[in-house]
Amino acid sequence: MKKLFLFCLLLTSQCLLAQLKIAKVFTDHVVLQRQKSIPVWGWAKPNESVTLTFAGQKQTAQANQEGKWMVKFSPSEAGGPFTLEVQGSAEKIALQDVLIGDVWLCSGQSNMEWTVKQADNFSQEKKNANFPKIRHFFVEHEVTTQPQSDLKTGEWKVCNSQNVGDFTAVGYFFAREVFQKTGVPIGLLHSSWGGSQVEGWISKEGMETFDELKPYAQNLPQNWQEADLRLEESIKEKLLGNAKAPISLADEQQYLKAGYDFSKWHTGNAIGQWDWQGIWAWRGNGFIAKTVEIPSEMIGEVTTLGLAESFSENQVYINGKLVFSGILKGIRKIVVPANTWKVGSNSLMIKMNKTIEPSWYGVGMMGNADDLYVSSEKQKIAIGGNNWKLMPSFAEEHSFAHSSNNIGTYIYNGMIAPVLPFAIKGALWYQGETNAGRSYQYRKSFPLLINDWRRLWNDEFPFYFVQLSSYGPYQNSNQGSGWAELREAQTMTLSLPKTGMAVTTDVGNPKDIHPTNKQDVGKRLAAEALKNTYGLNIVSAGPMYSSVSFDKGKATISFKNVGSGLMLKDKFGYLKGFEIAGEDKVFYYAKAEIQGDKVIVYHPKGLKPASVRYAWADAPEDANLFNQEGFPACPFRTDQWKGVTEGVKFK
Repeated sequence: MKKLFLFCLLLTSQCLLAQLKIAKVFTDHVVLQRQKSIPVWGWAKPNESVTLTFAGQKQTAQANQEGKWMVKFSPSEAGGPFTLEVQGSAEKIALQDVLIGDVWLCSGQSNMEWTVKQADNFSQEKKNANFPKIRHFFVEHEVTTQPQSDLKTGEWKVCNSQNVGDFTAVGYFFAREVFQKTGVPIGLLHSSWGGSQVEGWISKEGMETFDELKPYAQNLPQNWQEADLRLEESIKEKLLGNAKAPISLADEQQYLKAGYDFSKWHTGNAIGQWDWQGIWAWRGNGFIAKTVEIPSEMIGEVTTLGLAESFSENQVYINGKLVFSGILKGIRKIVVPANTWKVGSNSLMIKMNKTIEPSWYGVGMMGNADDLYVSSEKQKIAIGGNNWKLMPSFAEEHSFAHSSNNIGTYIYNGMIAPVLPFAIKGALWYQGETNAGRSYQYRKSFPLLINDWRRLWNDEFPFYFVQLSSYGPYQNSNQGSGWAELREAQTMTLSLPKTGMAVTTDVGNPKDIHPTNKQDVGKRLAAEALKNTYGLNIVSAGPMYSSVSFDKGKATISFKNVGSGLMLKDKFGYLKGFEIAGEDKVFYYAKAEIQGDKVIVYHPKGLKPASVRYAWADAPEDANLFNQEGFPACPFRTDQWKGVTEGVKFK
């Protein structure tokens, strides 16, 4: 009986493997690329003959020994709708409402993943989203140790009020602009992942062409167990200075005792996932600690300890004394008995156990800084901010979320490899925030990505990208800016052929890494495509630094892309965002004036200039130089002095 069951199971498995299939990127409503050969592929029985018909063409292929088949239809002009039929020896697949048009691969991190329903004016955008010739395919998040041959799921969606909310906002506003100007059907093949680093999107073979990444690529983990161990060792190296450091339960019990020195722990915020605070993908328990200063008048009073929200089992210790143990849902307010605190410095230690709900969250509290405090009837002491100390519990059971940034190339394996060689017009890219800590290396890693994808597609397709917007502080050049250096690396990438960049510093949000004005971003990308790919005679970008000359204490800046002329946006008529430095490399805010197609920059006290910088900050809010067509000037510097990210590398 057991043998019969196994035989039936084997027969069933073979039947399932023998089914005629088409790659999951091909579904009803798919847009296929015009004016290029159109590869279509799938699986059948080994050696089975498969016939495909589409738009008046017929192609036949034979499945190989693994059952894979592929045909290539001849290039066609835009049109449709058509039916794509796949006929095997005993089965048939028919895809309906197929269009021929232009397919744009939309990729990057969260600002590309950001949907139309999260963007400005969604209610109005939803009402006006009647564009049946714009379609969208979302590639589900997937990381794998080896390149995949097919996606697990996915379907093409027609643009209408019901579907548009889930489209990539940047991609949709790009597509709408291009479609309205050209009438060509647009397909958005959307493969992005919030928070992802550029190295995750590069193939192993691509990495091997870059000396700095070659050793990494040649030593990739072969399975998730090995990948998890490597990630744990990297966290130990960062936090403890020793990748192999042995940590026991007895060691971690010492954390809870009065007087334990946690000052050398990892610095971060009690609010927010540890994933984004330098302890990537940790799923287990951990400790959060802080020194709290308490005035004498609060010592004899019952106080309330506000600890934000964390639906997990916690133990709270004050100066080594347990004051709370258990689970509290919602914003937690813990009553602390009188005389628990002491005058002056107090040790607050919180043992955070694995989050119960939401289970994916990992360690960290939810809420905001106002939810962290110590209060009495008469006063309240804020304890929020970025000066908490964090430490995972290495000795207790833990795991790692298999997510975007555990290992390089893994996103490529799961989210790009399965759609190769689906024919595309070009690529749209919005990424860089996660790489801002190693911006100097981005000068090489970003062009590497572009060249790698072009090699994989065997097509030097157009590649248009968004320069980082404004987020974070408006520091001066003496302090340095990783975001400014990342923007510089992006600008340098324009040296590659068929590339274009949308400058967006003026439509960012210094307080939110996800600015909701995605309309202007999409339009600026579309302007680059409309000019350089579709051949429209338009101005597609803002002023770009060309050269500088120094004379008599003033710097004269020349630009490309001035369009109809330079202009500034300021109700008082002041040009802002410029800094100037002498040979001592000390920067000062400078005055600047537009003179024709040039900008004259100087310091009112007559400083002899050796360098000029414009919009050189994480969030250069004041920068207000534009051309008459409304495109902002690209941030720049005229020097090549060492930056804050030089020498920081991916590993």
